[in-house]
Amino acid sequence: MQKKTISFSSRQTAFYFDASFSHLEKLVSKEKAVIVTDENLFNAHKSRLKGWNTIVLKPGEQFKVQQTVDVVIDQLIALGADRQSVLIGFGGGVITDITGYVAGIYMRGIEFGFVPTSVLAMVDAAIGGKNGIDVGVYKNMVGLIRQPAFLLYDYALLKTLPLNEWQNGFAEIIKHAAIKDAVMFKELESNSIAKYRSNKLLLAKLIQRNAMIKIKVVVNDEFEKGERKLLNFGHTLGHAIENMYELSHGQAISIGMTYAALMSEQLKFFTGAKQLIALLNKYGLPTVVEFDAKKAFKVLLKDKKKENVSINYILLQKIGKGVIQPLLLVQIQDIFRKF
Repeated sequence: MQKKTISFSSRQTAFYFDASFSHLEKLVSKEKAVIVTDENLFNAHKSRLKGWNTIVLKPGEQFKVQQTVDVVIDQLIALGADRQSVLIGFGGGVITDITGYVAGIYMRGIEFGFVPTSVLAMVDAAIGGKNGIDVGVYKNMVGLIRQPAFLLYDYALLKTLPLNEWQNGFAEIIKHAAIKDAVMFKELESNSIAKYRSNKLLLAKLIQRNAMIKIKVVVNDEFEKGERKLLNFGHTLGHAIENMYELSHGQAISIGMTYAALMSEQLKFFTGAKQLIALLNKYGLPTVVEFDAKKAFKVLLKDKKKENVSINYILLQKIGKGVIQPLLLVQIQDIFRKF
């Protein structure tokens, strides 16, 4: 196990890489803890969760809404949870988002930590303190930025993941490589999901490398005033179509990255679009698809990144270097029409 303690603006967060779920009891007592998870994970890990206070939710992005938050709060009250209680999100991005959000508002804020169980959560969703819920088709419209006390990484939890969930997570790994790490991009070109799944050491290095990319960005810009915006590569269009077409997060972001790469060709003389699209395809992710540009643009108008008549779009200068490009909404509308 490797522990890294990271200082954010308001607290320190302990990251336990290559740990075991059994270490959780050393971080928080079972009497204080309440684990939030979903039905699929609860059924897959009953023996691990035995003896822990557990709230079990319906799985899926469609349940990342206020109604679910109300259910969790009702159960916390029934369990007698107080200000000394610690909420633990045991799951993927949906569970960590809900858990962090509830922890931020229950009794005006209680401690929380995460045990991410998906590649996506380990490299992206559980890191950085963004916690929230969806409102209709609008992704993460309500939420807050609040850092967890700890994240515990047990790679054995990934064994139960189906292939599509690995693909989901690798969309964010490819994103990190595209905006920040050309060397990792080449490594991904040389490898495959099958190779990472069969080689624990290779996988552990990749997950920690990606976690540290995001951690460093968040430490430098926790509240998204500058550099953290780069992490939205592929997310502007991706979020607009994700709930609209009931896509997985990875699928939506992959499509978003494809179109952002094509926009980068036009606006930044980017030459690596074919290379990026080939890598996304190699990892089983969708790229160019038909979508309703008018509907997507209407959803995009509610995007949190919008500033009056413009939006900060993330484009690529080259593989490994993302840039923040303010674009007028009328420009984006025109570009979408051409797609």
